Amino acid sequence: MTIDVNYIFSWWLVLFLIGVIFLPLTTKIFANFFDRGYIFSKILGVLIISYAVFLLGSLRLFPFTQITIITVITIILISNILLISKYPNILISLRRSWKIFIFEEIFFLLALFSWSFIRGFEPSIHGLEKYMDFGFVNSILRTEYFPAMDIWLTPSTINYYYFGHLVTAILTKLSGTDSVITFNLMIATLFAFTFTGSFSIGANLINLKSTTQNLKIIIAGLVTAFLITFAGNLHTIYAFFSSYNTDTPVPFWQLKPLLNFFSYWYPNATRFIPFTIHEFPLYSFVVSDLHGHVLSIPIVLTIIAVLLHEIPRIATRSTTKFFTIVLLSFLLAAAYMTNAWDGLIYGGLTFLVLFYLAYKTKNYTLYAIRYTLIVIGSIVFTLPFSLHFKPFVSGIGIVKDHSPLYMLFVLWGFFYFFALSFFLFIRKEKKQSADIFILLLIALSTVLIIIPEFFYAKDIYPVHYRANTMFKLGYQAFMMLSIATGYIIIRIVTSNMLYVARKFFVAPYVLLATCLVLLIGIYPFFAVNSYYGGLKTYHGLDGLVYLRSLYPTDYEGIIWLRQNIKGQPVILEASGDSYTDFARVSANTGLPTVIGWSVHEWLWRGTYDVAAPRIADVQTLYESKDISLTKELLKKYNVSLVFVGDLERQKYQNINEEKFFQLGKIIYENGQTTIYQIVE
Repeated sequence: MTIDVNYIFSWWLVLFLIGVIFLPLTTKIFANFFDRGYIFSKILGVLIISYAVFLLGSLRLFPFTQITIITVITIILISNILLISKYPNILISLRRSWKIFIFEEIFFLLALFSWSFIRGFEPSIHGLEKYMDFGFVNSILRTEYFPAMDIWLTPSTINYYYFGHLVTAILTKLSGTDSVITFNLMIATLFAFTFTGSFSIGANLINLKSTTQNLKIIIAGLVTAFLITFAGNLHTIYAFFSSYNTDTPVPFWQLKPLLNFFSYWYPNATRFIPFTIHEFPLYSFVVSDLHGHVLSIPIVLTIIAVLLHEIPRIATRSTTKFFTIVLLSFLLAAAYMTNAWDGLIYGGLTFLVLFYLAYKTKNYTLYAIRYTLIVIGSIVFTLPFSLHFKPFVSGIGIVKDHSPLYMLFVLWGFFYFFALSFFLFIRKEKKQSADIFILLLIALSTVLIIIPEFFYAKDIYPVHYRANTMFKLGYQAFMMLSIATGYIIIRIVTSNMLYVARKFFVAPYVLLATCLVLLIGIYPFFAVNSYYGGLKTYHGLDGLVYLRSLYPTDYEGIIWLRQNIKGQPVILEASGDSYTDFARVSANTGLPTVIGWSVHEWLWRGTYDVAAPRIADVQTLYESKDISLTKELLKKYNVSLVFVGDLERQKYQNINEEKFFQLGKIIYENGQTTIYQIVE
């Protein structure tokens, strides 16, 4: 545990210093926020540093090394010092805000330590998408220039949205910590960014209305942070009824009332509508895949914060507007390169905000030009990525089977109960900037929820055809509706809204609202306890320890490869289905192999024709007695290393290990695990 604390502290220190370096710029960007956007200094800092390193590596000007990263940071530090010298009022603003800076930093540190501690009860980088995510990070860590190598289809480059994994790799290099630890630290960091970033947005929303720093603002921030970071949906009502068949769910009122806490299965809240996915942040943090939709959360929160900051500032200097255009272009590009749907979704939110500003100023031409520049700018920023990326969505399909209304109510009823309350309560009030922003969030979220009921983006999954569309759109709807609901709850509780209603409505309304809050609030109890074994046995933050018990000698061989093999020579290992333990060597080392998870490559490449021949070739390489054919295939895929371990012996019953003695030499041997180096 002491070692883990040291890891966490050194990781936090890197993030803290980045935040301090970027604080002058962030203070300038969020001049009207009561906290000066303090927490976003870390996010913007990490994003800008990562993009600069990515651009330099893509142009092959500087290799991806710790020295390059530190050089970039040094240049940015000098730029921020010059910014302070040009705008002395920034320093004055920083001095006035030191208390809230400390307050938010404490929150960030507590959140980081808390989720790191929870991850320590099940730190395994194993299951779901973790091999893919860890493989991306390890491949990037080994790369010299970009784009990074696809570890599962040598010699191709990654055809996926990996900018968030690049951010993880950069923080890993800066902290000097092994990726088996930083994988889990990054999950905890995303948790901390989500909590503190949403706190800032929620608090500043209320501050736009009250303009005083008081307890109400802090409570608003905490409520919003809780909803985005911890809340589930109303599916937890099934914990109070007898169990149902997850393949054929039924309305809860058709089940027998029963306190069913110990049989409630938390993933059902994200797979309630058959053949679909409707996750939300807490589920993501619990299962801890370092996937694009999670890595993108800090980015989208920053976009929301920037747009919120713009709402009350209709008349400002053109220079400020130009910088905002560049900033939004960059953030939308970062969102796209991390999780493509988010770039499109928040491009939509940007459009709505600018349209509102155009409506208020009656200057539609000006804002049309600004939005066009933002779109063009985001395309330009994505060029280092998009020039090497081929989208794998093949078109738009029409949904034939719509979701039952009761299921939509279970998923979204909590949010729309408060949204409807808001509409009723403010219908006669003069709408303020914060109210308008909330209405825009609700409107866009509603569109995102409706779209998968009629249309879906085509991919390779014929049965779960709309799953990914609903997943990516619903995830952002959940976040935006959480922000809206946090604001609405504070507005209702702290204003005279309830008092203008008829007295006999107040008590039932408060009772129902309380029940709904409790239902979405108890989800962490089920999810955390189930996934992390009731928090009973602490294992530490090393994500590879599980391999030691599953495949002891393979584990030692993988550790040896991580420590002794430099660069990215191709390694031969057994191929297997996605979501299995196959591709464990490439994923855990970052060394490319002939073929890894074949269904993933099918998705990324748009056809199974790429993977299928390689599966047969790998079997031939392990089993064939024909030395000439083996040599030909080794040369075809440029194989330098051959891994023979538990899964290779298990899958290839006729393995011919003798020929590898003739074609190379043993460089590692431990029990049933042998690594050969092919000699040309």
